[in-house]
Amino acid sequence: AIGSPFGLDHTLTAGIISAKSRTLPGDSLVPFIQTDVAVNPGNSGGPLLNLNGEVIGINSQIFSRTGGFMGLSFAIPIDVAMKVKDELQAHGMVKRGRIGVAIQDVSKELASAFNMPRPEGALVSSVEKGTPSANAGILAGDVIVAVDGKPVTKAVDASRLIGAMKPGQNAKISLLREGQPKELSMVLAETPGDTVVAAAAAPEASPPKLGVMVRALTPEEQQKMGQEGGVVVEQVAGAAARAGIAKGDIILAINNKPVASANDLKRLVDSAGERAAILIERDGARRYVAVKFG
Repeated sequence: AIGSPFGLDHTLTAGIISAKSRTLPGDSLVPFIQTDVAVNPGNSGGPLLNLNGEVIGINSQIFSRTGGFMGLSFAIPIDVAMKVKDELQAHGMVKRGRIGVAIQDVSKELASAFNMPRPEGALVSSVEKGTPSANAGILAGDVIVAVDGKPVTKAVDASRLIGAMKPGQNAKISLLREGQPKELSMVLAETPGDTVVAAAAAPEASPPKLGVMVRALTPEEQQKMGQEGGVVVEQVAGAAARAGIAKGDIILAINNKPVASANDLKRLVDSAGERAAILIERDGARRYVAVKFG
């Protein structure tokens, strides 16, 4: 892994791959590569290379109870990253398909209850009204076993296969209903976005200037902090990561101008020069972070 942890440029760390297609809480669409490569703040966005010098992933996040490296790091597979890049260049955003169901893994007990030979597939627990799945006739209790002929062994497989398809695309869903195979066809809807990219890429898909994804503070968070504005960092890379900004930090101001929304953040970052002083709050303490763009 190559990066600049804690501002130390051109730092190289090495390790082994423990797993592929690892699922992390809150993100079922990315099949993360798990390694024990040392990754710390400032490594995010850097490349993960194999022994042939080929980029196989982008360092993304770590599992930590202290904020520092604890032996578990995760990278976005490069083919997933390149597909996102192509979507951004073509549309300015990433569009993912959805069919409108809630799904879960099939346990041994559930497999026995549904008269299934093996505990595999994605069990449909609910179906949203007016969605492609509802219109096609999918029912709660159905078990999705394949999407366009690609096998589904876990619920996350169905999420990824469907999410990788484009809205408007036709999908064939193979399922088991009361032990009997059934195949349904439907046109995918679009997954609604729930986060805003601060300093988002321009139509020509130039890299984000700051490199963060943020969300607004909830009313409960605002009340707890005694703060009306501010945005919470959900993902961090690029200039922000190099400066030491981390996931969970709350951005309060750019060059002493308050940030009340993601749009404010984008506007202030766009109007800043080569550097900016960013006021953040972390673990109840506020401090300024100097960020150099580019």
